[in-house]
Amino acid sequence: MFKLSEIKELIKLLDQTSSVHELEIESEGMKLAIRKPDRPEADGNAIQAAPYVYPFTPAPQPHSPQHVAPTAPSEIPAAVQPQSSPAEGALHKIVSPMVGTFYSAASPESPSFVKVGDRVNEKSTVCIIEAMKLMNELEAEVRGEIVSVLAENGQLVEYGQPLFLVKPE
Repeated sequence: MFKLSEIKELIKLLDQTSSVHELEIESEGMKLAIRKPDRPEADGNAIQAAPYVYPFTPAPQPHSPQHVAPTAPSEIPAAVQPQSSPAEGALHKIVSPMVGTFYSAASPESPSFVKVGDRVNEKSTVCIIEAMKLMNELEAEVRGEIVSVLAENGQLVEYGQPLFLVKPE
């Protein structure tokens, strides 16, 4: 059985590669096929569609009580992009580089790395993203002031999801 987190990671990896357009995996009688959609490359303003995950196809097994529901593209969460206001246009978005769990501090007892109003520089750690049992520190990569924290501690975040808004200096 494929886990949703594994499928999301595969989608992210497939989306990041330019040479691989299709992936098929068969395991324990289950088949998973992921294909990149055709993307219009002539228009730079085109909205990029997420890769489509085809429904699981269970191998025929006698006396198998398990039923696997098909996974429609609408059931796979997409990176949520907040609507930008005119004032927000000048703000720098710090986005999640991967799918994982957002942590605002190094441990539950520790204070948050940053909070609204804090000044950061390019090397300031702003959070930790846990992915596949690895703790990945995320740096601000810009000098400025934290204007908004868009994720909550312990929240699952998507690849490309905005986590912080920073007013650059």
